[in-house]
Amino acid sequence: MQTANTGKSFVTKGGTGKAKVQKFGSFLSGMVMPNLPAFIAWGLITAIFIPAGWIPDAYFAKLVDPTIKYLLPLLIGYTGGKIVYGTRGGVVGAIATIGVVIGASIPMFLGAMIVGPLAGYLMKKFDKVIDGKIPMGFEMLVNNYSAGILAMIFAMFSYWGIGPVVSTITTAIGNAAQWITDQGIIPLISLIVEPGKVLFLNNAINHGVFDTLGVQQVHDAGKSIFFLLETNPGPGLGILLAYWLYGKGNAKQSAPGAIIIQFLGGIHEIYFPYILMNPVLLLAVIGGGMCADFVFVITKAGLVGPPAPGSIFAEITMAPRGGLLPVLAGVVVGAVVSFLIASFFVKRSKATADEEFETAKETTKELKAESKGQKAAVITAVPKLIVFACDAGMGSSAMGESILKKKLKEAGFDVNVKHSAVSEIPRDAEVVFTQESLAVRAAQVAPQAQIVTIKNFLDNSTYDDFIKTLKK
Repeated sequence: MQTANTGKSFVTKGGTGKAKVQKFGSFLSGMVMPNLPAFIAWGLITAIFIPAGWIPDAYFAKLVDPTIKYLLPLLIGYTGGKIVYGTRGGVVGAIATIGVVIGASIPMFLGAMIVGPLAGYLMKKFDKVIDGKIPMGFEMLVNNYSAGILAMIFAMFSYWGIGPVVSTITTAIGNAAQWITDQGIIPLISLIVEPGKVLFLNNAINHGVFDTLGVQQVHDAGKSIFFLLETNPGPGLGILLAYWLYGKGNAKQSAPGAIIIQFLGGIHEIYFPYILMNPVLLLAVIGGGMCADFVFVITKAGLVGPPAPGSIFAEITMAPRGGLLPVLAGVVVGAVVSFLIASFFVKRSKATADEEFETAKETTKELKAESKGQKAAVITAVPKLIVFACDAGMGSSAMGESILKKKLKEAGFDVNVKHSAVSEIPRDAEVVFTQESLAVRAAQVAPQAQIVTIKNFLDNSTYDDFIKTLKK
């Protein structure tokens, strides 16, 4: 299996179309992911206390509607504004969001994703215009009142103009989603979802699109199939099982640990490199996803909230009363179909486990990159800050941080190691570990840092080689 660069990094200059799509997708999912605990809390309250829940209780069920209509959109609006312009942008974004919330009869997640960042952007531009023009002693007065007045105006405009438009669009999208569900063509979505996941657009697809549709469907029907489409751990499990039984070298050895992290821990990114090694395995996850979705459709499966992360435990937790077996059936079918297809290709793979061959491939790749004038940086001193970055900054990056931090400590290095989203890499980061497909974005966000690409989070040789470089 290909490992990370040993003490070197290389990324192409400039951006790519994929990097731009990833950046936009990360922006959308970035408004939802920090608020996932609130979504989970709402999902649990819904699953337990509504009339069709596990323990029906009319008193506690009163929490459901205010949470979905007010709290969740306001959190999204605040987060969107904060992403654009810090806390000041977040406050203005939340106030602007209340306009679309009050003016609509349905949950305004889409509206919050629009007005929150937009309000933060306008606040940022206004502050730039008046920068250096405020009389001494009036700074706090101007700052507070400018934000309050802008937020008031934006909230009024959102209530009067944006809210009704977004409400109409949201209703149309919801009707289209319901039509797709009724027609039974949801399995075709796997043709987009599974390749998108492997390109690290999984958070954008799930939290930027499906969560919004799912929450609306739960509000109308009590459960939603959209919470199952991207989070289903079955297809990924099938890939890892095939490598465990029929793979070679590092891929075979790391597969059992990857299964625990993916299926039980819910970090799906762990199996993406196994597919990138052999792209034909996309057929396996697409086939597994389509068959699983077909089972979900015919059994009328659905969840009452987003299972985050996509662990089998989260899937079980969010299943409605009487709806657990359809969910488990889809997961099992997805795993079996994916395993059967993947096994066919993995067994016929001519990949070798010879580490010298892997090193030779990596060296060839580096030399080729250098010959084209691409960036190649050498670590010449022990860094003060190492950052492990992934798309969302929550799952795989946190796991990578833990592994690297432990190994650095064992090697006697006192280095600060953090994890973050690739779009939020600290400016003082000296070394950044990230997935190969995110290397371009990492270099754009942290041009001062040395980028170390990594393919398999569980491949200890990657971290060991890096530490050997530090010792030199």
